[in-house]
Formats: sequence, structure tokens, C-alpha cells
Amino acid sequence: MRRKSFETLQCPIARSLERVGEWWSILILRDACLGATRFEQFQKNLDIAPNMLARRLNALVEAGLFERRPYSARPERHEYLLTERGRDFRPVLWSLLAWGNRHFAPEGASVVIVDAETGAVADPVLVDRSSGRPLAAPAFRSAPGPAADARTRAKHAPHRHVPHPAAPAGEAHV
Repeated sequence: MRRKSFETLQCPIARSLERVGEWWSILILRDACLGATRFEQFQKNLDIAPNMLARRLNALVEAGLFERRPYSARPERHEYLLTERGRDFRPVLWSLLAWGNRHFAPEGASVVIVDAETGAVADPVLVDRSSGRPLAAPAFRSAPGPAADARTRAKHAPHRHVPHPAAPAGEAHV
């Protein structure tokens, strides 16, 4: 059975998941950010079936996250290099890493992000480029963009946030 495509949805999250929503894709991108470029490296690092890896790499090339470049003619071999679009995924990976450390690592962090010069552990936070303020509710919210259709405008219309029953007083659930 073929899965539903998110290609035509207006939601940028859905469209992004269309390209990287399978866990293998995200792990392949992680390894590429760590320097892997060749099929054999990805296969060894991930212990993934060759047919699955070939499908995921082809999909990532098609989505513009990798460029496939030959490095050997006989036998024919290719390396997979991150494109600008692929390199732009690194902050998403770092956000997942920090979120995973915070919520799913009771034994402690096994991987951290560090300042390349000082080695100091970094704690990533998403900020607004213009103001430098952390992107956190209720100060920020999603809103319909200029290309939004009526459904998207309705979904992202301003509304009053009601505190979630499980949230401490003063915190809104978004």
C-alpha cells in the first residue's frame, strides 16, 4: 500500500516530512553531517539493508538534499555530498539532539553540541533572527503566510490560548 503524499499540502512541516520523514533519512543526514559521503560508510554506520539505503539516498538526491557525484569509473561508484539544502538541515538535527537529551536520555547525554573553539557545551535555542528573542509561546505563534489558502488561514488564525489542564498556572498549551 502506498502512503499518502504530503507534497500538495500547504503546511511546510508536512512538505518537509515528505522529504525527510522516514527515520532512515534523518539518520543518513546525521551521518552526512558527521562526514560520511559513501554508500559503504552509510551502510556500515547505520547497519541498514543495501536496498533500503539505495532507496533513501535516491530520494534524498531527488529532494535536493544530496548531490550524487562519481568518484570511481570501474567499478562505478558515487559519493553523496550535502547540498546547501542538506546542510541547512543541521540545525534541525541539533534541535532533535537537544530535545532527545532533555526528554529521552535518563542515563545522561551520550552526544552533545560543543563550541568548536572552546569545547564548551552548547544548549541550542531557536531565536528570531531580527530581534534575537527566543521563539517561545506565547510571545510567538504560527500565522498564515502570504501564499496561505483559506484552510491554512483558518488553521493559523489568531486565537486565545487556553491553559492546558496539565500545564502549571500561567502556561498555555499550544
